[in-house]
Amino acid sequence: MDYFLLLLSVLLLVFGIIGSVLPALPGLPLSWLGILCLYFVDGITMSSFALWGSLAITLVISVLDYVIPAQGTKRFGGSKYGVWGTNIGLIVGIITPIPLGFIIGPFLGALIGELIFDSRDISRALKAAIGSFIGFLASTFLKVVFALAFLIWGIVLIVGKFSSQALFWSSN
Repeated sequence: MDYFLLLLSVLLLVFGIIGSVLPALPGLPLSWLGILCLYFVDGITMSSFALWGSLAITLVISVLDYVIPAQGTKRFGGSKYGVWGTNIGLIVGIITPIPLGFIIGPFLGALIGELIFDSRDISRALKAAIGSFIGFLASTFLKVVFALAFLIWGIVLIVGKFSSQALFWSSN
């Protein structure tokens, strides 16, 4: 059972990083589930405080993932049309076979959303789209950093488990 949990944990941690960039997967929650799997593996020592603290971090960043792009749009003069355009553009950018569509989509979506809101003010729409794009990049960066931190933490725990087993077998 331990090897199944270890394999599942590694897969979840890797898919967590991928999901931090691709919004089709809930990146950081997947990474946390990988840490949770490690919590139940014999020979891996993790405090419940660390487990629940990492869950709190995951929840806060998951909420910020929606707040940061919206705030970027608003700070640059955008409306809720720009925020919705960002989210729709992100989905369209992922499913279309355009290189870097997940980056181009949010920008174009925010721009189109703002132009739907007010087609006469192109400079404001462009400014809001840039704000949305910056917010999207900041949010993605935050998720990737913490998903990588969870992966490194998981690797350290796994290596610690196997190195302590190696010490046990070599001393007998």
